[in-house]
Amino acid sequence: MQKSMQNKLIIICIILGTCFIGLFGYFYIRQISSLTDIQQVIELSKKYIISAFIVFVSVVIIGSEVLKRVIKKSMISIVKNAGKLVTGNKEKVPLLQASNKSRDEFMSAFDDATLEIREHLKDVDKQKKQIETILLHMTDGILAFNLEGEVTHKNIAAERLLSLSEEDDDFEKIFSKLDVDINLEKIIYLEDWTSSDRKVRINDKYLNLLFVPYKDNNQKAAGVIAVIQDITEHVKLDNMRKEFVADVSHELKTPITSIMGYADTLLEGDYDAATKTKFLNVIASEARRMAKLVTDLLALSRYDTNKNKIDKTEFDLGDLVKKCQEKLQIEIDKKHHKVENLVTANVPLVYADKSGIERVVLNILSNSIKYTKEKGNIKIYVGFVYNDAYIKIIDNGMGIPEEDLSRIFERFYRVDKARSRELGGTGLGLSIAKEILNQNGGSIDIKSEVGKGTEVVIRVPTKK
Repeated sequence: MQKSMQNKLIIICIILGTCFIGLFGYFYIRQISSLTDIQQVIELSKKYIISAFIVFVSVVIIGSEVLKRVIKKSMISIVKNAGKLVTGNKEKVPLLQASNKSRDEFMSAFDDATLEIREHLKDVDKQKKQIETILLHMTDGILAFNLEGEVTHKNIAAERLLSLSEEDDDFEKIFSKLDVDINLEKIIYLEDWTSSDRKVRINDKYLNLLFVPYKDNNQKAAGVIAVIQDITEHVKLDNMRKEFVADVSHELKTPITSIMGYADTLLEGDYDAATKTKFLNVIASEARRMAKLVTDLLALSRYDTNKNKIDKTEFDLGDLVKKCQEKLQIEIDKKHHKVENLVTANVPLVYADKSGIERVVLNILSNSIKYTKEKGNIKIYVGFVYNDAYIKIIDNGMGIPEEDLSRIFERFYRVDKARSRELGGTGLGLSIAKEILNQNGGSIDIKSEVGKGTEVVIRVPTKK
């Protein structure tokens, strides 16, 4: 590169020398045009040739050296200034003073600048890969389109959520297949006047689609990014909330209607003592049912907001189960059930909220008594496995259909609604039991078969 530059400098100096010779020639012609003596013309020509040669050689030598130093100084200044800009030094870079810098200094500055540029490019490439990795493994789907609607980027989540194939490489193809009424040009050019948010359902999934236009360095439209969010759980929770409000309203309306109806009937007519007693018993029964429902709702609310005080202590689970059985002995005797209570191992003390666990056991045992026909069999086992004590309650009652097993812990869900109300159930017992066990680090599992009975396993931790 240096040799090529020197050749160019020599050519420039030769051109300059030629210009000077041409200038000499102009003055030479003007002088000889006025001479008549041939000897004078010859003498003047000799002087001109010698002078022109000396000037030409001087211009070539001196000019090439001056130009070489000027260009060399400029190159060193450019390379050093570039190095400062690469390292992020944005202070004003002073011009180099004219000095006799060596070739080694120039090459050293050039190598430093090259190294800085390489390091900067490595950092840029590293950041680019980090962003690509983040986009690739995001749980939200990302699709990027250019102005022609072609897919320029997509991550794994987008392919999974939208069930994309290799043929789905265009904006129109993808969203027309999903039956989404969205226009690429409107998003890009009418961003402030059109809605870019859509909600769609694909099979059993609910998705929220957000379209955002992006611009290039010149602030001109460059394309659109689509963000796909899976909102299935949010939709399900919202539906459950709506169902819960409707169920509460219905459960409260039924006893209130009965109370108002019987009370108005008593007020309107003069009935005998037996009829009044009958009506008052109905009113009292419905009032108790409504009170129990409100109590259960308040209990669930306290567990949901973590306002329920949990007093964990160590206690014997076998003794607790026996006391629960004694409390329900009247109901057991009414239906002539045969109840067996067996402790299968040396169960250590459990560590939990005793009153909460008692409530769970009473709820499960009372359900077995209610939904088992007269003279049924109920077996209660208390045992220990790993770090958990367990209570297993097995009955030969009516059982639960398989399609209902996945929903029995939902609030107000009943397998047989008419029979549950008749027996005094609120539909909240299992929901409360699950909340209590969750807060005590335990669990509950239910297996059942219609006509053969139900098996419930309650696990309670034995360690703090």
